Amino acid sequence: MMTGIRRIMRAGFVGFWRNAYVSLASVFVITVALFVIGSTMFIDQLLTTSLSTLQQKVDINVYFVPSASQDDIDAIRTAVGALPDVATVTYTSREEALEEYRARNQNDEIAMQALAELDDNPLGANLAIQARETSQYESIARFLEEKRELAAQQTPVIDEINYARNKESIDTLTAIIGAVEQASFAVMIVLIVAAVLITFNTIRLAIYTAREEISIMRLVGASNMFIRGPFMLQGVMYGFVAGVFSLLIFYPILVWLGPLTESFFEFNLFTYFVSNFSYIFAVLIGIGVVLGLVSSLLAVARYLRV
Repeated sequence: MMTGIRRIMRAGFVGFWRNAYVSLASVFVITVALFVIGSTMFIDQLLTTSLSTLQQKVDINVYFVPSASQDDIDAIRTAVGALPDVATVTYTSREEALEEYRARNQNDEIAMQALAELDDNPLGANLAIQARETSQYESIARFLEEKRELAAQQTPVIDEINYARNKESIDTLTAIIGAVEQASFAVMIVLIVAAVLITFNTIRLAIYTAREEISIMRLVGASNMFIRGPFMLQGVMYGFVAGVFSLLIFYPILVWLGPLTESFFEFNLFTYFVSNFSYIFAVLIGIGVVLGLVSSLLAVARYLRV
């Protein structure tokens, strides 16, 4: 058995190098397909991390009118904090809001002069509310709007709720992620089909080239696996070499992109590539080997009747 396996492997390697130019075409197409698959993985990770980071920074800010009483503010603060959807509620008093405003505008002479001319603090207290899940902001916003309308019938308490602007940012990024994933999936399917077809034709050409050798092997009683094995091994080799090439292509690209993605998205793609190299290696090499093997099996089943 070991002798037969060694002969199959030797015949497979000989066939791979014998049709070097044709093999190169198959390797090239599978490499392109694997590059798109890997790019889709990286883009998806980048956008998902960006969305997660944005979600962590997003909150609902409730700004109270400066004349709101502390009792009314505390009542709304307690009611919001008791909601099961709320994770944290951060309270900023009027005095703290004024200090933050001064710190933000310390280089703006006009703003500081206008503030100095006022006899009283023009800013009201505010709440920063974070939900447990992004989908829960909608219900929290509705609750606050109800409180706002109820208080407006007597004495206005809530001046502004800024949920709409944050919601638009999250919805926009979510839509972008969905569109990119759909486009990447469509391109990936097209390239996978192209890779299978080209590898299929490559194996078919190899079978045609070796037709006389196959006839001789049949006459001397070679087993079906001994005849089919080298062609199946060639398909596996196409996928493996393409997987290695795709990883080699990704390395310099991610070295260059890493600092850029870290500055714009706070996520370094090269660091992700290095820390998850074993997983990425297994995925790309595995998909490449499967593509090559499936293509060779189809070609052998179609054109090698043994």
